[in-house]
Amino acid sequence: MSDWLEAAFVQHRPRAIAALTRVFRDVDAAEDAFAEACLKALTAWSESGAPRDPLAWLLTTARHSGLDSLRTSQRRAALLARYGEDVHTMPQDPPDPDEMRDDVLRLLFMCCHPELDRRDQIALALRIVAGLSVEEIARGFLVKPKTMEQRITRAKKKIATHPVAFETPSPQERGTRLGEVTLMIYLMFNEGWSTSVGPDQIKLTLCEEAIRLARLLVELFPAMGEQTALLALLLLQHARRAARVDRAGRLVPFDDQDRALWDRAAIAEALGLLQKAQRINHTGVYTIQAAIAAAHAIAQRPEDVDWALIEAQYAALYALQPSPVVRLNQIAAQARLHGPAFALKAMEPLAGDLQGYRWFHAMRGAFLQELGDHQGAIAALETVLTLGPTTPEITAIKEKIAASQKNLGPASG
Repeated sequence: MSDWLEAAFVQHRPRAIAALTRVFRDVDAAEDAFAEACLKALTAWSESGAPRDPLAWLLTTARHSGLDSLRTSQRRAALLARYGEDVHTMPQDPPDPDEMRDDVLRLLFMCCHPELDRRDQIALALRIVAGLSVEEIARGFLVKPKTMEQRITRAKKKIATHPVAFETPSPQERGTRLGEVTLMIYLMFNEGWSTSVGPDQIKLTLCEEAIRLARLLVELFPAMGEQTALLALLLLQHARRAARVDRAGRLVPFDDQDRALWDRAAIAEALGLLQKAQRINHTGVYTIQAAIAAAHAIAQRPEDVDWALIEAQYAALYALQPSPVVRLNQIAAQARLHGPAFALKAMEPLAGDLQGYRWFHAMRGAFLQELGDHQGAIAALETVLTLGPTTPEITAIKEKIAASQKNLGPASG
């Protein structure tokens, strides 16, 4: 397939699948119809070029293909019994942008159905909205393709039995759906950026698809500050990907990263998006997190980072989202200002809530090492190894343990 054809199908897929799902009231029927339209476009567009409105062409072609399939399938009877002749209706004119926006939001919200756990929500969005293959998604989650196929099939069955209303959502309902979708995209990126387990520290496919979906939200809702800030945050994080792991696959500590490897074009775009989000005058959790990431990105050297500003931003974030993980990040910033002994004391109230959180123990181990308590550091770092770190993290932790054991000396060891 030509690169430009593949790019066109990827670009138009979310809107096309969203509109077709509304028409057919069935995700599988929408996916089948879109696939047929893409096959026909391969021939038609390769010979005469893309039409003036590729999306309208794909929708019209998919509608006809889908209706032809429904006429000869058992699915038609079930759909008509539930929705009547509405499944036959679809505007022939270019789609209305407002209607299309609600269609895409509805589709994304369908993937975020509360009956599904977060990983299944992400997998479903990657399959339905992004169009990734089952094999690609399985690699992202470190499971066998057959296992992932079964999970996606079960997820589709769940949302089929608990359908999302196809009517235009009210402003309040739209806000709820948008918040759920935004959180799902944020978690999708996090799973890719710092995967929960496995041989790789970064799953680029998950990160890139999360950024693609975040861009889609900004296109659909350009006046929404939090969605704009989310895209800025993801771009700022992703800009460091080339410096985060060295050629041997070893983790590079933040302060040791080669900032010349950071993607300056992505950072510039992100800073512009953050300024736009701040001009909209809505300060939410993604806006604050993007501002924290920006403070790191604009510093030319590690010693240039404004830690007092970052600590204040974490305090503001904690006021909005008072979780122990946010507080832990605030303490990490305070350690830069007040030292490791202060930070260890501040961490004590979090020990119960974060007992199973590997970053808590990793941070505690690092502070104990700074203070020369190598026995305590070893105990903290050995706890990290029991909490499912990635392969690069295991290597880094074992090196720190070895350093502390060396500092203990032969008499203590």
